[in-house]
Amino acid sequence: MTHDTEVEKLANNVWNFGAGLGSEVSLKDFRKDVVVEIYNEAGPLVIAYKVYRWWVSEHEALPDLDANSTEVALQHITLENEGWERDYAVTEPVEPSFIEPA
Repeated sequence: MTHDTEVEKLANNVWNFGAGLGSEVSLKDFRKDVVVEIYNEAGPLVIAYKVYRWWVSEHEALPDLDANSTEVALQHITLENEGWERDYAVTEPVEPSFIEPA
């Protein structure tokens, strides 16, 4: 779960429930270019992809709520895109070497 509302706003550009007849869909600015960055557990950036003209095709903002369950609440989003490429400027980070004390 997140408090960031940007993805929800983008999803509403494609379908805004209750917007009224004829104004449910807005094709203006619903596709975005983004960079997906993946970091390792130590914190450095390890790989990045440039994703072109992506849009939200499915968004589950409210997960199943069951008081008898021990599951974690997860939001779900499906993104479509018109192409992507790896950012080769991002290189493998140099890991520190461990030297055993004598």
